[in-house]
Amino acid sequence: MNRPARLNRTLIAVLGLLLMAAGALPAAIRFHWLPALGADRPLVPGTALPPAWVLYAAAAAGIVLALAGLRWLAAQLVRKPRGHVWRFDDSPDDGTTELAAGAAVVPFVEELRGYPGVHHATATLAGTRQAPVLEVVVSVEQDGDPTGIRGRIHAEGVPRLCQALDLDSLATRIELRFTTTSGSRVG
Repeated sequence: MNRPARLNRTLIAVLGLLLMAAGALPAAIRFHWLPALGADRPLVPGTALPPAWVLYAAAAAGIVLALAGLRWLAAQLVRKPRGHVWRFDDSPDDGTTELAAGAAVVPFVEELRGYPGVHHATATLAGTRQAPVLEVVVSVEQDGDPTGIRGRIHAEGVPRLCQALDLDSLATRIELRFTTTSGSRVG
């Protein structure tokens, strides 16, 4: 259960409904669907236009709000791949072994967190044992070397994980994020 994601989607839905209602109100007045608010009555008192700077400020605020909303919406579309339980049953007569894909990457993530310049790391092993996909998100410190970290993941981390899971190859997607944290952690 991901409570922040549920709350986030609920807030998006409520905000969307409020915006649709606010957009439908002028149309309802115009087409006389709300008789209490006649189409011939002004919405605001007075007929003078506001100063030009007010119109520019309102337009700029609307554009910033729209871009922020689009960014928020785009963030909702990015989802973590779902992990599976892998079954190792080469000879069913001897029994089966099951491994949660999430548990398989825990040592890999701990190894990544020990790399110089890595502030935080997460990984998800998705797909089946026949077609696995590794999704890695690494937060790089301000003075970290992203090229070196990426190279080390491909040269050391992923081959070690492949060996541990007895895989010939592992499709890997690495996302590097940068933090404002600088310097190595003490620990």
